[in-house]
Amino acid sequence: MRSQLERYSQRLEELNFLLSREDIMKDMTQFLSLSKEHADVSAVSAPFERWKQRMSDKEEAEQMLKTEEANVSGVSGASADPQANEMLEMAQEEIATAQTELDQLEAQLQRMLLPKDPDDSRPAYLEIRAGTGGDESALFAADLLRMYTRFSERMGWRIELMSESQSELGGYREVVLRIDGSNVYGRLKFESGGHRVQRVPSTETQGRIHTSMCTVAVLPEPDEALAVQINPADLRIDTYRASGAGGQHINKTDSAVRVTHLPTGIVAECQDDRSQHRNKARALQVLSARIQEKERSERSAKEAATRKGLIGSGDRSERIRTYNFPQGRLTDHRINLTLYKLTYILEGDMEEVISSLEHARQAEQLEELEVGGLYK
Repeated sequence: MRSQLERYSQRLEELNFLLSREDIMKDMTQFLSLSKEHADVSAVSAPFERWKQRMSDKEEAEQMLKTEEANVSGVSGASADPQANEMLEMAQEEIATAQTELDQLEAQLQRMLLPKDPDDSRPAYLEIRAGTGGDESALFAADLLRMYTRFSERMGWRIELMSESQSELGGYREVVLRIDGSNVYGRLKFESGGHRVQRVPSTETQGRIHTSMCTVAVLPEPDEALAVQINPADLRIDTYRASGAGGQHINKTDSAVRVTHLPTGIVAECQDDRSQHRNKARALQVLSARIQEKERSERSAKEAATRKGLIGSGDRSERIRTYNFPQGRLTDHRINLTLYKLTYILEGDMEEVISSLEHARQAEQLEELEVGGLYK
């Protein structure tokens, strides 16, 4: 692990040199790419340099401790030098302080070196679908939409509505968003799965608690260079009039587009734009993401046959979370996390939930890889 970290320090020196070259500064594309790499490498190199400094401090304190212990042991009790005793205490305190910080830095560096999902930095498509529970499920889908929208606003992400199918009572049978910003997929990817709600519906006259379900899927937007190649002959493209609010043109033009991938039966649609051409382009983007996610899920299923991950597969049929309104409680079943702040979470205060899932995944990866210590 230490040799791996040393390579970060070497690469940082190389990047410092490259970014100082005039020819690279004139090439904006290359300059921005190297600048991003410089920021990523610095994020690891800085705590490693601090680790080396504190290791040196600890070794010096240990040497001082040995010297002072030898001096004190050679002097009889009454004539012992008070200054030597003070130096002993200082050395012991420095060793303890340095060791505490070294442990913290080592844990931080181990997390930084964990394998990263290359899609973490990608924009994402967030799909919410009503499940069992009828109108109540559709209303809960609207609550989830607001929760994710508010969280995205807190993160400074950009949100784009791709398609929606509203229910009669103001909920959603289905809604698809595109979210763009820093590390969107990396932060939201653990949201995929079944979300269960327990509450008294507004239409319930007996005050009974009902249980409903919604499914959430988070798909990374494919990199155009690596996107799934789709044969146009495998597509069926239908146009239709968009539904819902949107002005007079909604009722007069067939601007909405539905694209079906015939070999897999996967469907994507977009109706948000007045332009049929733009809606088609967006629907194809969503379709490509869904096909890629299908391939990813198949790979995950094969891996899960030999090992079941803590966080789960992200399959929509997997119940991951319960929102209990009477108790004001949210429970994430994958990591046994229970929080009694449901109102705040539904208003977008999701940081504690998402961070807990990220930390659980990091702990799982560390256990899988059996990462050795820096001292080895």
